[in-house]
Amino acid sequence: MIRLIVNADDFGLDSAINDAVEQAHVDGELTTASLMVGAPAAAQAIEIARRLPTLGVGLHLVLADGPSVSPRRRIPDLVDAEGRFGDRMARDGVRFFFLPSVRRQLAIEIRAQFEAFAATGLRLDHVNAHKHFHLHPTVLGLVLAIGRDFGLNAVRLPYEPGTAPLLAPWIALSRQRLRRAGITHNDALFGLASTGTTDEAALLAAIDRLPPGLHEIYLHPATRRRLTATMADYRHDDELAALLSPRVRQAIAARGIVTGRWADFVAP
Repeated sequence: MIRLIVNADDFGLDSAINDAVEQAHVDGELTTASLMVGAPAAAQAIEIARRLPTLGVGLHLVLADGPSVSPRRRIPDLVDAEGRFGDRMARDGVRFFFLPSVRRQLAIEIRAQFEAFAATGLRLDHVNAHKHFHLHPTVLGLVLAIGRDFGLNAVRLPYEPGTAPLLAPWIALSRQRLRRAGITHNDALFGLASTGTTDEAALLAAIDRLPPGLHEIYLHPATRRRLTATMADYRHDDELAALLSPRVRQAIAARGIVTGRWADFVAP
């Protein structure tokens, strides 16, 4: 059996993303969305999620290229004067690993984001991180430890077959730690190689190559393009059109693929 989660990242970042999530879930193939709890349009995203009980909503941890939830005075080594995380992920990853004071601040922020999600009253369907930063062993360890207090039971494994062979050791380590913790994870993630450009053709190709197992396809749909400087080349509207495509729906049905939320596939 092929079981498939179709997810939208960056829920709450912009109203154009929020509107696309609602449209793609109601009229298309989107089954889940990952919420940035500290993002500018998070309040609107939460309102949408509350009126869409069949949409699985998870926590999209922001530890790079985005605002923190904690005040800067509590995490001064993590954010700039405006309370934003930078995008020097390699440097920050080294600091997370080697500096105890930074790790303590990181734990404060991760807990704060879990708490902010819990305050929404939404069921925690899954957890992943912006730019897949939870692949970092220190981040993943904190997610697993803190997440237990908030009902964590599903985490994205950012592995797409045939891509990023240098990450293979980190993928293997993450898979092992998730299994040891009893956390459900996908066998593979599709959309990494076409991030921001998963149009109808790319989505159909991903569906066609899905092997048996539990998989996730992730996209960044929105009702318009050029939302942020870091996503200047993303074709958000093409991704939304792909999620609404009758051909995509027919392809999923033709292969007998079962779509759903993480909650639908988590072992009891």
